[in-house]
Amino acid sequence: MSHPPWSPTEFRLELETLGEARYHHRHPFNERLHCGEVTRAELELWVANRFCYQQAIPRKDAAILSNCPEPEVRRQWIGRIADHDGRAPGEGGLEAWLRLGEAIGVDRGTLSAGALVLPGVRFAVEAYVTFCRTRPWLEAVAASLTELFAPALVTNRLTAFERFYPWIEPSGLQYFRDRLRQAPRDAEYALTLVTERATTRAAQEQALAALAFKCDVLWSLLDAVQGGPPPWTTA
Repeated sequence: MSHPPWSPTEFRLELETLGEARYHHRHPFNERLHCGEVTRAELELWVANRFCYQQAIPRKDAAILSNCPEPEVRRQWIGRIADHDGRAPGEGGLEAWLRLGEAIGVDRGTLSAGALVLPGVRFAVEAYVTFCRTRPWLEAVAASLTELFAPALVTNRLTAFERFYPWIEPSGLQYFRDRLRQAPRDAEYALTLVTERATTRAAQEQALAALAFKCDVLWSLLDAVQGGPPPWTTA
């Protein structure tokens, strides 16, 4: 027997409850990072591997655009690509992450080449891009709703960097300051799309599954980083 759909308010609560339980703010690596317990070497590994994910964000957004039949949604969503790629050289989130890497001690050549990227990170990132390319566009939008939970994590991260890692040049933290403005805006738009269009219980459950998958992707990235580099890279 099929279940009746949740109301928009109930559906939003289901999404928020799932994210609160499964978002990577609870991962032990992030908890250590925010308590000042991560070493410089661990930060270098983290910033290099997270860049692999950052590079994939415009690709997954392009996949969503290619699957979305609604011009108005495409006009809104395309701004996310510009936010990350920049509208000109030297701009955008990817450039800001390269500057963060330099501030932590990883040069942009190493970041861009992916020289420190771990196998588990590559698999997780490509799984996310594949999901957004092959699943219905609204499910891919639902997967992006991890942004609902990003502002609190980013706020904690900025506080932790300033308190526990003062050797990081403050200008290198601009990526996080920008995300405090961008993430709430993007998340609210995506949430409106999902809650207005997922009107059956089946569609709502698919959206929840998409969000759970994305949480798993982010958790897997940190699992790989916490495990450290494979032995063949340190021999």
